[in-house]
Amino acid sequence: MHSVCIMIRLNIKNLIMRESNVTEKTTVQPIWLTVLRIILGLILTWKGITFIRDTTLLQSLISETGVKVFSTNAGVLSFIIAYLSLLCGLFIATGLWTRTSSIIQIPILIVAVIFVNISNEGRSAFEIVLSIVTLALLVLFAIKGSGTLSADEFFRTYYKAGTETGNTDRFFKSKPDA
Repeated sequence: MHSVCIMIRLNIKNLIMRESNVTEKTTVQPIWLTVLRIILGLILTWKGITFIRDTTLLQSLISETGVKVFSTNAGVLSFIIAYLSLLCGLFIATGLWTRTSSIIQIPILIVAVIFVNISNEGRSAFEIVLSIVTLALLVLFAIKGSGTLSADEFFRTYYKAGTETGNTDRFFKSKPDA
């Protein structure tokens, strides 16, 4: 049993401490995944704008969860959730920090599905379906990443182009004298 624990620790240490090549190209994703990522980002941005415009609605939804910690801090939580939804939605739509933004949004959507939408199931079936689909897409993009058509990939290849010889020479060459 002790040797199994040591092996697990070593494997975890190797995963965490492993050097990764920042300029390594990500796997090619189908275009429909890129379209889904952009739609997911737009949905989160739309919800963020909606929550910012009507913070009392979000505060009442948080207060109705029945969890004392949430109800007590409904004002602060509504502010945090609204702006995180807006910023993470913009980041996911552009493909910038997609995994991090998705991981930040996952707990918010889990709470929304479990506490808010299930307790208010009679009000709107659209909201619970939208929340579940959004949660599933967040999990997908937390695992898959942003893909090749994204700001992350652009900056990764831009960084690589600057370190390799020959990629930027044509921009800095002076014209030869005739």
